Amino acid sequence: MEENSIGTGNDIISELANLDFSKIAMSDIIGYVVQFGKNVIMAIIVYFVGRFVIKYAIKGLRAVTQKRKVEASLTSFLNSLVSISLNLLLAIIIIGILGIDTSSFLALFASAGLAVGMALSGTLQNFAGGVLILMLKPYKVGDFIEAQGFAGTVREIQIFNTVMTTPDNQTIIIPNGPLATGSLKNSTKATTRRVDIDVEVAYGTDPEEVRHVFSKMVEEDERIIKEGELAPAYPMTTMSTSSIIFQMRLWAAAKDYWNVKFDTTERVYKELMAEGIEIPFPQMDVHIKN
Repeated sequence: MEENSIGTGNDIISELANLDFSKIAMSDIIGYVVQFGKNVIMAIIVYFVGRFVIKYAIKGLRAVTQKRKVEASLTSFLNSLVSISLNLLLAIIIIGILGIDTSSFLALFASAGLAVGMALSGTLQNFAGGVLILMLKPYKVGDFIEAQGFAGTVREIQIFNTVMTTPDNQTIIIPNGPLATGSLKNSTKATTRRVDIDVEVAYGTDPEEVRHVFSKMVEEDERIIKEGELAPAYPMTTMSTSSIIFQMRLWAAAKDYWNVKFDTTERVYKELMAEGIEIPFPQMDVHIKN
């Protein structure tokens, strides 16, 4: 029994001694080199195809942004962002083709993106708001808007902020995040605006006489639209405790709104005084008893 065991062991040793390890190692190396070469060739092909696709994707994006007349600053940023993202994706695909495990790279990018996102949450919100504003254009440079408790003319739309100037020439900088998600009034979006002016006259005044004064003023002002659905109207709106109130409803170009409002208000006062129409004011009678 012992002799058989010894004999078997000797046979195994003799077989191992007869093996040519150099041939085995060489065949493995050749197989690895051939496979790696195939992977390199495939990676090169994917690289050139990917670069071709990225090139035309950028051209397509540029054409779309130019057609929609997107701001030049946003167009440049979007082109850079898409180019970097697509090239990064292409690099990860090529690394995978070469046989390198990409899970660690993806985990690294994901963790880095999460950390940056948490640190810059407010900034990213403003950036997203800026992108929406520049693409959807709820307002543009030169518009007069009211938002976030401020009113003024938009001077510059940046990626993160909007710069506006108030009527008294103060500069206001508002983050784009609240502007994109909050309520906003754009006074110059439309080409025309209605000018409403309330005029109080004393009780006993003939309404037609008041309207005649209004009509005469409007006819002499070329800035006021006088025909069609936007023709002037002068309804009597209220009978208050000491006066009757008319409202002048006039339409003018948006750019002339404030000038028409101020000029007409001043002229109403002068014309009513000239026509002898009384403009009432609050009075109080005091009775003294002994």
